[in-house]
Amino acid sequence: MPQLDLPLEGMTCAACAARVERRLNQIDGVSATVNFASERVQIDYDPQKSDPAALLAAIHATGFSVPTQHVELAIEGMTCAACSTRLENNLNRMEGVSAVVNLANERAQIAFTPGVVEVASLIAAVTRAGFSAAPVQADQHARERQRRLERYLAERRTFLISALLTLPLLAQMGWMFAGMHSELPRWLQFACATPVQLWIGARFYRGAFAALRGGGANMDVLVSLGTGIAWLYSTLVWLFGDPTLHVYFEASATIITLVLLGKLLEARAKGRTSAAIEQLLQLQPKLATVERDGSLVQIPAAALRPGETFLVRAGEVVPVDGEVTEGGSSIDESLLTGESLPVSKAPGAKVYAGTQNQSGLLRCRALGVGEQTLLAGIVRLVEQAQGSKAPIQRLADKIAAIFVPVVVTIALLTFALTWWLGGALTPALISAVAVLVIACPCALGLATPTAVMVGMGRAARAGVLIRDAAALERAGRLTTLVLDKTGTLTQGRPEVTDLLPHAGLDEAELLRLAAALEQGSHHPLAQAIRGAAEARSLDLPTVHEFRDHSGLGVSGQVDGRTLYLGSPRHMEPLGVHVEPATLTRLAHAGKSLVLLAEPGRLLGLIAVADPVRPESAAACAALRARGLRLVMLTGDNPATAKAVAATLGIDEYQASALPADKAAKVEALRAEGEVVGMLGDGINDAPALAAADVGFAVGGGADIAIEAADVTLMRADPMGLVAAVSLSRVTLNKIRQNLFFAFIYNTLGIPLAALGLLNPVIAGAAMAASSVSVVSNSLLLARVPLPESTPPTPEGAPHGN
Repeated sequence: MPQLDLPLEGMTCAACAARVERRLNQIDGVSATVNFASERVQIDYDPQKSDPAALLAAIHATGFSVPTQHVELAIEGMTCAACSTRLENNLNRMEGVSAVVNLANERAQIAFTPGVVEVASLIAAVTRAGFSAAPVQADQHARERQRRLERYLAERRTFLISALLTLPLLAQMGWMFAGMHSELPRWLQFACATPVQLWIGARFYRGAFAALRGGGANMDVLVSLGTGIAWLYSTLVWLFGDPTLHVYFEASATIITLVLLGKLLEARAKGRTSAAIEQLLQLQPKLATVERDGSLVQIPAAALRPGETFLVRAGEVVPVDGEVTEGGSSIDESLLTGESLPVSKAPGAKVYAGTQNQSGLLRCRALGVGEQTLLAGIVRLVEQAQGSKAPIQRLADKIAAIFVPVVVTIALLTFALTWWLGGALTPALISAVAVLVIACPCALGLATPTAVMVGMGRAARAGVLIRDAAALERAGRLTTLVLDKTGTLTQGRPEVTDLLPHAGLDEAELLRLAAALEQGSHHPLAQAIRGAAEARSLDLPTVHEFRDHSGLGVSGQVDGRTLYLGSPRHMEPLGVHVEPATLTRLAHAGKSLVLLAEPGRLLGLIAVADPVRPESAAACAALRARGLRLVMLTGDNPATAKAVAATLGIDEYQASALPADKAAKVEALRAEGEVVGMLGDGINDAPALAAADVGFAVGGGADIAIEAADVTLMRADPMGLVAAVSLSRVTLNKIRQNLFFAFIYNTLGIPLAALGLLNPVIAGAAMAASSVSVVSNSLLLARVPLPESTPPTPEGAPHGN
């Protein structure tokens, strides 16, 4: 009897396991055993009485599930969009399989149900479709790069041989265009064209056979039909026909040579679409320096284990993720996060693989190695995103699926009608051949994925990680952006902004006394005051009889004086009052006010605020300039929200917003027909991020916010949002341009060929050029300038909480 060994999700106790087992064993012909400890089920079943789909349905009906597994396969043998579409359809017809095949990077991302389908059966399905496949391994990138290089060199050798054999035939064409009517001996034409057709061009025949055997048709079918007909007709004319009839050996050989040239240029350009991934991979060094027996030795970075200590000297690249245990330095993280300024590192700070130590020796403890580093995670995210499909690609996929049969039908109709109307075989044959060789499904297949790959790579280099192509497309269509305030538009940590001493005190003394009182408090405002005192290196006296008046302030004995520190409301019973104009001015600026006093006498005022990030004003202005409607949401009080909104030029804002209120606002905007993006960084932003069309999370924020988001900004800089939106729009425009080129090329080219207005050689050259032009247009995305972070605002610029 067949057996399934499946993992299970959702079991919380032995009773769950017993329930699943009992439900399965009720099915006729099934014997099941559930292991709660390993969370797996072994099922023996009679295939005549049940099948895997029924068993999975029974498990789901019991309230549990079999988790989906994922595998990425490297595919060889695809030549055009029809190939990738046919393979994707074949895989998706398999039970329990969901597959996306990317022609541009020659990968298949497959989700499958284990037990029902295994990796071996997926590879077998790929083989049956006429291609070859292998799972992507940890060192697959190096092997893939080597394989592409070897294939490129082989393609170049083949092209050069084909070009040498075709040159005499092209020279003959040149004589004819120049008005000379001499031609090469036909036996010589045959001798030059036949190796090109039957040896070099054999790849097209093999590809066509594999496609037809797999139930589809691709570019190889068109090329082999078109050139094969021209070569066979010419051979028959030479051997048996009238010497006055023209032969087309030059057309068959030149078309194949031009197609090979197009494929060669396409392969070179496609290799550059993954340049961003290669650049990221090259960041990580191969060796790490460790201390062994009192001396420094170098070992492979892959040999480091979590918990081991490694050293990074000045100028070296950090080999793995870790935590600084000793030493201090600054590290350049620009290639990882897009942050242009070096980041200071001290004991306790995190360091990341691929970043460069600029000065000083760091001793670090390894935390993440191999595939567990931040760099490896970014590479995985970018690869998965590059392999995903944008919704705009669906039309191209549908057309590619029927493209070749339609073109063959048009070619047959062209041949029949031209022969019937003109009465001559040769013009009819040549027009049909031109139709076959000018049609190009490749351009359709490459239009979207190449732009997505380059766009995602460009975004990664700018410190923007986009989850998938659908998010990229939606980000390009945004009309409204909802912005969280705290930690996103502002620094997220209160700072002392104003010191207003009274009663003969100076600023330093006011701050010293206030910070002394706040030594026993953990309130954010207390931390801000203590931080300001530390920045001025003030010595704080000891506080005695400390009391925390919840929600109002604190009090205690400092230097023999009884002092009170807190809100204006806290001071009213002490007979301490502040001029209303001062309170109003600071409140309108969005600042929280703390008073220092002793009974009956005000000693000073301290204003605390969460400063607006230096880049926020420029980012908001740039977003408005791009036609986006901005809405700010915050849980803060209305006065603070108004002050920050005014500073940033935001007209719409909502204060005192709870997490549910933020999500409701996003839903309301979507109900108005807006395409809504949400930028947030905290746990309270997660519902709104999930509700938005596109969620943008700040990389330093809460994990749940990053999980809920579609786009992650690797650095806490609102200009990253501008870069993400700008790049999404440019990428979407490139996709539209590519699809337009591909559609208009085929829409104009096929009718011209059918009317006999295109020579087959010209048609072949145009077909080769179409794919190259689409890929080259996508590569221009790598040069798109993105907004840079703005310098800090001058001292005295407005702040807000």
